[in-house]
Amino acid sequence: MMDMQRAIESAVSPAAVTDIMPLSGGCIGQVYRVRLSDGRQLVAKADDGPHPRLDTEGYMLRYLAERSQLPVPTVWHNTPRLLLMDFLPGDSHFSAGAQRHAAELLAALHEVTAPHYGLERDTLIGGLHQPNPATDSWLAFFRQHRLLYMGREGVDKGRLPPTVWQRLQRLADNLDRWLLEPERPSLLHGDVWTTNVLAQGDTITGFIDPAIYYGHPEIELAFTTLFGTFSQPFFDHYQTLRPLAAGFFEERRDIYNLYPLLVHVRLFGGGYVHSVERTLSRFGY
Repeated sequence: MMDMQRAIESAVSPAAVTDIMPLSGGCIGQVYRVRLSDGRQLVAKADDGPHPRLDTEGYMLRYLAERSQLPVPTVWHNTPRLLLMDFLPGDSHFSAGAQRHAAELLAALHEVTAPHYGLERDTLIGGLHQPNPATDSWLAFFRQHRLLYMGREGVDKGRLPPTVWQRLQRLADNLDRWLLEPERPSLLHGDVWTTNVLAQGDTITGFIDPAIYYGHPEIELAFTTLFGTFSQPFFDHYQTLRPLAAGFFEERRDIYNLYPLLVHVRLFGGGYVHSVERTLSRFGY
């Protein structure tokens, strides 16, 4: 078991730890709020598991900080077993003004582009491996490395029935009936759901727990509707900055939300399987 105080003080020397308090949240390891003798407040994540990967989260936060204006915590230290970053104020309740600010931040993030879909390395979503091989086609990337990859993971773990897997494969073979190739790849946070966004009043103070890659902004926007993260004020403002093609809310949103649903199937099984089945049935599979 990691000696938390000793590990943190070794990383932040000459400052000393004056208080450590557990926090809720995080799919990987344990999360703590740490106060230091120099006045700083940090969040510490620790992973004592057999395959620690907190260095990947640190990499993703630094990537966003270096290439975008998205407010993310500064990373002070990261190894596979220990991640130290700034504690950001705020909570996950969003006024109309905060939603409009989130729309501005995500619209700007989605302007950051790259030559290919994917990323220079694989990442994580909800603690799960997320493959990001460089791919020229968004539909091919979404088919192979999002839907089919996570569906196969669900089958292998015994949480997605083979019959549903076969239906998913058939839909994946026909994505071009509904989905569009974007003009270019966009940088995505990748996991914008309620507790991964912080706000104070009408200001967004931080985006945390990313699952980054370059993809279609519509998959990011779809996910914000799956668990009710944002609502009309967000979308009204986002569309003044980056208009959405017709059919997003009516059809494409539900197809894109198959990916986070499959992530939840892999993690939890249960009722998320029925949500996947409902979407497949809706599109004729």
